[in-house]
Amino acid sequence: MSTPSKPLEIGAAYIRVSTDDQTELSPDAQIRVILDAAKADGYLIPPEYIFEEKKGISGRKADNRPEFQRMIAIAKSQTPAPFSRLYLWKFSRFARNQEESTFYKGILRKKCGVEIKSVSEPIMEGMFGRLIETIIEWFDEYYSYNLSGEVIRGMTEKALRSGYQTTPSLGYDAVGNGQPFVINEEQYAIVEYIFQSYHHGTDMTKISRECNSRGWRTRRGNPFERRTILRILQNKFYNGIVEWNGYSFQGSHETRETVTAIFQDVQDRIAREYRPVSRREVSSCRHWLSGLLRCPICGASLAYSRASNPKQRSSYFRCWKALKGFHEGGRAISQRKIENAVLASLKAAIDANLVEFEHVPQKDEQKASDLAIITEALARVDVKELRIREAYESGIDTLEEYKSNKERLRTERANLLEELERIRQLAAPQDDTPSQEEVLARIRNVYDLLSDPDVDYDVKGVAIRSVLREIIVDRAQNEIRFHYYA
Repeated sequence: MSTPSKPLEIGAAYIRVSTDDQTELSPDAQIRVILDAAKADGYLIPPEYIFEEKKGISGRKADNRPEFQRMIAIAKSQTPAPFSRLYLWKFSRFARNQEESTFYKGILRKKCGVEIKSVSEPIMEGMFGRLIETIIEWFDEYYSYNLSGEVIRGMTEKALRSGYQTTPSLGYDAVGNGQPFVINEEQYAIVEYIFQSYHHGTDMTKISRECNSRGWRTRRGNPFERRTILRILQNKFYNGIVEWNGYSFQGSHETRETVTAIFQDVQDRIAREYRPVSRREVSSCRHWLSGLLRCPICGASLAYSRASNPKQRSSYFRCWKALKGFHEGGRAISQRKIENAVLASLKAAIDANLVEFEHVPQKDEQKASDLAIITEALARVDVKELRIREAYESGIDTLEEYKSNKERLRTERANLLEELERIRQLAAPQDDTPSQEEVLARIRNVYDLLSDPDVDYDVKGVAIRSVLREIIVDRAQNEIRFHYYA
């Protein structure tokens, strides 16, 4: 009589190709070797549990590896984990940072019950095997840091020998082997336009808008904005100077008088006119309407610009994307006008004793958390029932033990289901929509606070947000739309 074959267990594979190891197997080769090893061990690796990083992803930081993070999240998603063993080509594929390696392996092994196996670095079970694994990880981390230092030293030496190794600026293409960059005629025309326009008095925002309207894009394919124009205008590469990591030298790449002849004049104008905005504390409230006003064109918030001299020019709000040159339109509205409009809207609701508003039900985070805990406990009961059945069918437990365990789990399940029903009834949506009188009472309170000149911006900001979700300022249509909620 033949004995039934043992069912295959579920495994997973993590694949990452090193960018600096010339002997590294390709991703396909790694997967093939891992699948063969898993099959020989009695493990099945489904396609959805093959986690493969894109080529060039560094192993130095786990936060920068999306497939690694997805693998950890899936392992933690249920108890026990959906796979019981993780296969690697090498331990260095898991991490080249000893601290992160210890942390994430601890999660997989201790919290998720997942084994970790390197198919190319077999080690024995037990504490001595763990010691060998740690030594391998130490060596991999040393190799990674040493390689990084060698690369920096090589790049520094190249810079000292006037070699080109930076990413080419807009208007230039790399040749390779440290040779001088060459001009890209199509892109360089954009650079010439930017320098010439600024030299003849056009401001950076208008230049960025014109570049975008012509369909031009930055070196990385992004739309132009004000700070992009500033970086191009201040880039010494267009004046013949190559800079890298604190080193600079007179380059031998081609430059043109359309830019070099006015380069210094452009720097002088930037020095006269450009004043970076001083940073403010995050907790401070620049204006009590900041963040509430929205652009009807792109939906972005309107940025507040405080006038340096209110007697000469009013402070105003304007779409920050329009300010940076992302789109036309989005005309400004003065601080005084929008403040009066908000107060007038609140006063109109109070006088009419009626307001249209959206009801946003309050979420009970504690009940949602309790539901999740009970649901997880029920899933664990399912697993326990499966295990006691397997123990009985394998001859480990007697029939009496199986019946006793089954009854115990039946009682546990019944108690959990009773508690689940109780929480669901408590969490059932109830009609907590406030009445018109309650909403109008809030609006009256907000109106009084906003009308009081002695109340600071922080208090006013909290108050207005308790009744208004957003305000759409459409200057083109001469319309302001208020979205009330409660």
